[in-house]
Amino acid sequence: MKISSFLLIPVIGITALLTFSGCNRNPVIDDYTFVVTGDDRIAPKEDSAHPEWNTINEYQVKRLFKEVSEMKPLPRMLIINGDLVLGYCDGDTNKLANELRAWIKLYKESPLAATSVKLIAFPGNHETNEKIGSGKIASNPDERTFVREMKDYIAGDNGPHYTGFRPGTDSLMSNQNQLTYSFNYGGDHFIIINTDGLARESRIPYHWLEKDLKTAHDDGARHIFLFAHKPAWPTSMSGEAGLNEVQANRDSAWAAMEKYNADVYFCSHYHFWDTICPHRGKTYEVVCGNAGAPGPKDWTGPYYGYTVVKVHPKTIDITSMGRDYDLTDYTAARDDKPTVIRAAFTIGRK
Repeated sequence: MKISSFLLIPVIGITALLTFSGCNRNPVIDDYTFVVTGDDRIAPKEDSAHPEWNTINEYQVKRLFKEVSEMKPLPRMLIINGDLVLGYCDGDTNKLANELRAWIKLYKESPLAATSVKLIAFPGNHETNEKIGSGKIASNPDERTFVREMKDYIAGDNGPHYTGFRPGTDSLMSNQNQLTYSFNYGGDHFIIINTDGLARESRIPYHWLEKDLKTAHDDGARHIFLFAHKPAWPTSMSGEAGLNEVQANRDSAWAAMEKYNADVYFCSHYHFWDTICPHRGKTYEVVCGNAGAPGPKDWTGPYYGYTVVKVHPKTIDITSMGRDYDLTDYTAARDDKPTVIRAAFTIGRK
């Protein structure tokens, strides 16, 4: 692994048209780039100050869209790992829909919307959960609202369906086929995972996942990338529980990732950037939840930004791009803070 940090160099990327295909129609592209980030929503106390249901760290999201649109060459995709908006709307799906529409409006008014970059977004707990007592419980109306409002930014529908509580299945209590799904691009396999399905909070549908991973592996996928909201593994700065809340489910899903040589599990939920490789030489976890949500107090040198992933035939370059922000007002505009490389490493496959 190669490490490089705090280098002041411009954002870079790769350009091309994006097409999705099945494994039998997955032509290899030697080199390309995609961008991933997550968690750009504001904290509840700022909600009343934002008109038109805008619960987004607007300055940071606008800057994200602008900077990605200016990458030369352009990346193929921008993937948002959930918690786009504040959500937790007490069952008011109209409010959730309006929050999501405000996010879409911000995107459509940005220069990124006029480029060939494919935008893909999926929910986090803020979009699909409700606060019930001291817990956070997934809501089927919220799931349906997300799928309806964000349909243009959902890149597949081959995911798992309702099974009910049945041994030997993922015991799904709602259709997840547009919240968890997969697609192929450039000879590689991409898997989107909803980590908070109805009555399956903090779990991965690992029966479906293992079958999907096996198919991709057997069909000769060059690299396998996974994207989810909640981290599988805690880090030294973790403030909230992730998939470790249900360790047996986490361990089964992670074992499948390692068995079929998945390269990276990109996630958010924690509002910082960090990496962990639980077992040497196996699947990496990259936490990239620093798009604009309030950062943890124990993160030394906090920054907002995004992760640039350069894909090569045998290696993957992962670079965390970031900018300082005002610690007393994290939503404030700070054009004086440049976006620079904060960390970088390379994963290699034999």
